Amino acid sequence: MLKRLHPVAGGIALVTIATFWLSTVVSEAFLPPTTIAAVKTSIPWGFLLLIPALMAAGASGFRLSKGNRRGVVGAKARRMPFIAANGLIILVPSALYLAAKAAANQYDAGFYIVQALELIAGAINISLLGLSFRDGLRLTGRLRRVRHA
Repeated sequence: MLKRLHPVAGGIALVTIATFWLSTVVSEAFLPPTTIAAVKTSIPWGFLLLIPALMAAGASGFRLSKGNRRGVVGAKARRMPFIAANGLIILVPSALYLAAKAAANQYDAGFYIVQALELIAGAINISLLGLSFRDGLRLTGRLRRVRHA
């Protein structure tokens, strides 16, 4: 069960964060303020999917590792506290702040500073989750290591 839960939960988390990030970039770059507000006020509702997925991925990964902290498993384990801290300290508060500002139609300097911070932190989490996903595929043999000559 854990062997199925872990990649599914991790995949849901990665796709959800990537969807938040891409929706933000597209709406900010190409769409009117009403759409930006719709995107920014929808993202906190996505936490109802994202947070349980991250918790399930972290807990199942911990159980699957059986305390092993070496090699690829160790690399995955070392990324998780940073991913969690980045989410709890930067991403969640930023999303709530931006949702409130967008709902009030207040696209001021504060909005755009926090938006830039959120996009950077989100890109970092997408990268780290992507690396963990890749490492998981390697651990299961679904992805081979590329040897450079």
